[in-house]
Amino acid sequence: MAVNPDNYGLRLFVRYLVLCLIALIFIFPLVFMINSSFKPDSQLLADTSSLRAFLPVGDISLNNYFGAFRRAPVGLFVLNSVLVTGTTVLLSLLICSLAAFSFAFLRWKGRDVLLSIVIATLIIPFETIAIPLLLLVSKLPWIGLDGLHWGWLNTYRVQIVPWIADGLTIFLFVQYFKALPGELIEASRVEGANWWQVYYRVVMPLSGPVLATAAILKFLVMYNQYLWPLIVVQQESYRPVMVGLGYFFQLNVAWGEVMAYLTLITVPVLIFYLLLQRAFIASIASTGVKG
Repeated sequence: MAVNPDNYGLRLFVRYLVLCLIALIFIFPLVFMINSSFKPDSQLLADTSSLRAFLPVGDISLNNYFGAFRRAPVGLFVLNSVLVTGTTVLLSLLICSLAAFSFAFLRWKGRDVLLSIVIATLIIPFETIAIPLLLLVSKLPWIGLDGLHWGWLNTYRVQIVPWIADGLTIFLFVQYFKALPGELIEASRVEGANWWQVYYRVVMPLSGPVLATAAILKFLVMYNQYLWPLIVVQQESYRPVMVGLGYFFQLNVAWGEVMAYLTLITVPVLIFYLLLQRAFIASIASTGVKG
């Protein structure tokens, strides 16, 4: 059936117009945040009732950023969050991909039952296990350079270890691994490769899209952690960015400084996504390809 070029061009124009409008809806909060971070509070509040809130007009300066650094150790909080998040993401990709490889390719008793249990953990709210988990980590031993210690509170490890493995990441890897051509695995085994060699020489080189997807999702969860760090970290030197946000709501609230702080802590998220965006988009596109 022939396609009318005029109708096709019109549909394409409408489609891109709708997509642009949707993109603007999502961009507006970021634009408002960034513009507000350069304005004094009086102007920020006055501009919220007009389009000036989205425009860099009026008394523009970096005073809010200087004020944010005076009010809280912003650099330390960002460094802590990047360290905790980056370490957790790397360990999670390794551990969860190994677990998923076992679920997808190995045959062992109770495999399907255990996978069902792992997936079922997704429906358990974290708030229901927060207190038992807190009691557990407060009594765990740790051997450091200066000897044996009891309790993991006020450390980086208490923010990392409990979040390395999770049901969603394992499920993503399992689904992706099952979609890989079985002939590749069989050919590798026939040629004498052991399961470890199949994992890191065959499966993982083909897993770029799911690695990017899992990394981005894990990064967002870890970088936005608030409740868990709030209850296990009392020392300022270990606090992440979300707990640091509370510094800006003590005594007088300066909304310009709040916007400046939010802008600063958003930068690592944007950088991480831009680095992995191609693989992430490829992963989404591949879900609609059959055969």
